[in-house]
Formats: sequence, C-alpha cells, structure tokens
Amino acid sequence: MKVLATLLTTILVSSPVFAGEHEGQLPPTIAIIIDDMGHNLVEGERLIALDQPITLAFLPYRRYTTRLAELAHQKHKEIMLHAPMANTRNIGLGPGGLNPDMDQNSLATTLRRALQSIPHVQGVNNHMGSLLTQQLQPMDWVMSELDHYPVYFVDSRTIASSIAGEVAAAYRIPTLTRDVFLDHEQTEEFVNQQFELLIKRAKENGSAIGIGHPHKVTVDYLEKRLPELDEQGIAVATVSGVWAMRNGNRPMFAEGEKRAIRPALAKQE
Repeated sequence: MKVLATLLTTILVSSPVFAGEHEGQLPPTIAIIIDDMGHNLVEGERLIALDQPITLAFLPYRRYTTRLAELAHQKHKEIMLHAPMANTRNIGLGPGGLNPDMDQNSLATTLRRALQSIPHVQGVNNHMGSLLTQQLQPMDWVMSELDHYPVYFVDSRTIASSIAGEVAAAYRIPTLTRDVFLDHEQTEEFVNQQFELLIKRAKENGSAIGIGHPHKVTVDYLEKRLPELDEQGIAVATVSGVWAMRNGNRPMFAEGEKRAIRPALAKQE
C-alpha cells in the first residue's frame, strides 16, 4: 500500500480514538509494557513469574532475548519487539537499530530480521526513537514493512512530536499509544506516583498503557502492587486485550490476512 503521498494530510486531519468508546461497563483496565527485555536475566525471570498478564518488549539479539521470550511464552505473557530507533541525543542503538540514513531496503531488511529474531512476537514498539519517529519517510517505510505481518504497533511516544502512531494508523495497523512512563526516575516513590497516574488515566478513559523497565525497583514495586489491584477494581490486560476493549472485541486480523513471521536464528549481541 502506497500511502506516503497522503500521510501528511491523514496526520493533520485524523480525529483521536477515545479509549472508553467501546468499553461499556468493563472495569478500568491497565496494560503494562516492560521495555528493554533481553539484558537482565534475573529481573526478566521475576517479571515472567508475575501472575498478571503483563506485556514484555524484547530488544533484538540481546544475550537473553530468545531464552526469556520462550519462557515468557510458556507463562502466557504477550511478547513484543522493542525496535531500536534513532534518537536526538546520538545514543547508540546496538544491533537491529533503525537510522534515518538507511534507504528503504536496508531499513525494511533490518526491521524484518529483528522481528524474525523474537520468538512468538505479537507487537512492536519503539526503543528510544525521538529522532526517527518524527520523520515521515522512515516511518512510512517502517509501517510498510510491519503491514505485512500480524503485529500491532505501540507508539512509545518518547517525544511529543512523534508521528509514528499516526503513520501506523494510516496503514490500518492496530495502533496504541503509551500513556505513562513508570520509572524514568528509579525510586519507589516515583514509580508509585506514576503508577497512580496510570490508574487515574484508566479510570478517566476506561484503559491506559504504562511502560516500565526491568529495573529492580520497578520489579519490586510490581510484585507488591499488582496483586492489590483486584480489590481496588482495577484490571490488568495485555496490550492486545486493551486494543480489543477499545475496538468492540473484534479480532485484529482476519484469518490469512497477513504473512506469518518466519523465525530466524538470532545473532547475539
């Protein structure tokens, strides 16, 4: 699908989709994405052991990515590719990084191989990306490639001027946007403040999406806090579960609509 010529118009005139539109009387629901999975075995295993259906976003080709993703799948966790994208601070991306100096073929091939390296992948979000997610042509190339596969896209929104979500929506890729970052300050007090904000957003809108990281303080907090949510009338869902709530519980993809992701042997970092 060729949408580059019309994307700018779509971005400027598209109206927002409100979270509560199709959610009826369902309880306020949060989805928690844990980014940067694949580096830390100990905290990764602790996150996988949580009873709640959190969603885990794996960096490609990291030391423990394949091992932890397989374990997460066994424990019924939802798995995403955490796709490294160029940032405004020139921080290195590591293997699988997407840069604005790539041509379309290089970018698409890099993204495709990263997808193939993540076992059981169901979605994608951006790792960093404050530079790339503002640029229309690279985002068009990213979404053109993702459009082949049965994956959703979450705009991590690492910069307010990101157009990644709008471009994904223009391709009719199932799309959501991060509401709250949980732990960019690594103290229990700050994580609690952000978690309460996430719950507040869910109560206001029906659902909300938070992003955290496999820091010890975050895992300690989630181990303690998540089991308390039932008594407070707050539900936890996967990202695809939140998408279904917001879209009348319809399936993301028709049978046979998309190309299967062919697993490939992952090179290690």
